[in-house]
Amino acid sequence: MFWDDSTNSSESENEAQSAFSQTEHNIVAAYLITAGVISILSNIIVLGIFVKYKELRTATNAIIINLAFTDIGVSGIGYPMSAASDLHGSWKFGYNGCQIYAALNIFFGMASIGLLTVVAIDRYLTICRPDIGRRMTTRNYTSLILAAWINAVFWALMPVVGWASYAPDPTGATCTINWRKNDASFVSYTMTVIAVNFVVPLTVMFYCYYNVSRTMKQYTTSNCLESINIDWSDQVDVTKMSVVMIVMFLVAWSPYSIVCLWSSFGDPKKISPAMAIIAPLFAKSSTFYNPCIYVIANKKFRRAILAMVRCQTRQEITINNALPMSVSQSTLT
Repeated sequence: MFWDDSTNSSESENEAQSAFSQTEHNIVAAYLITAGVISILSNIIVLGIFVKYKELRTATNAIIINLAFTDIGVSGIGYPMSAASDLHGSWKFGYNGCQIYAALNIFFGMASIGLLTVVAIDRYLTICRPDIGRRMTTRNYTSLILAAWINAVFWALMPVVGWASYAPDPTGATCTINWRKNDASFVSYTMTVIAVNFVVPLTVMFYCYYNVSRTMKQYTTSNCLESINIDWSDQVDVTKMSVVMIVMFLVAWSPYSIVCLWSSFGDPKKISPAMAIIAPLFAKSSTFYNPCIYVIANKKFRRAILAMVRCQTRQEITINNALPMSVSQSTLT
């Protein structure tokens, strides 16, 4: 692919003014290749666990499965293209490749935060409103998950059709929202994305987890755990895991958000090349630590993965309803 005539000169200029030396590009490429391999393998293992153990294939666990697909999407498509460009010293996939790469990264990122919002809602309904949580069906969860994906498609396509735009970043080796062109289109797009896909989800998450923490504390202090029909140790485990996932996601995407906000209200030229590359690298890092969180924060998921690594059969291990997220014990068919 090649840039069209209107962008040929600007692209050549970007290549000539690459902010990084080839050695620095090679270091970034090595990181991307290593992180990509770890991410793909670990998330494939996560999916393999859900395939191997039917009792884990529940409606609520579909959220975790979808999160794994977003991670595989970024590491399987975004990482290789970016690493190849770094090894080349500049973006090497042309204008169309730039649009596809940037759109897919925004798509998977928006889908992730949408799915994490669904996780928070699930925790709230399971612990704070079990009367509603028990009535949640596979169809309900499918609708919530589809809403997260559809929202992601919309915001990923907007720069393609003209609301803001995608372009190579100052390093010249990756593509993202063109935050150096801080015109009215970019500012309006950025502010709307931050409001809809950052402020609103954070508000929902804060509300859900605040009430979850209050409810858990009330049940614990009143010693009435026997009166609720849920495995409380599982729910505590899962809630801690969910909170860690969300906190880590925010840590990963905060530098990128700061870059976009600074570009909207400040001078984009003052953003250093180091920050320009660290921001997207931080954002991409969210793809490989989620599986680590599943294993570290959830003992029953850890039990399942150890059984899989040891090649134990289903008859040799009792998962004992080891559902990383469980409202209903019924499995999907």
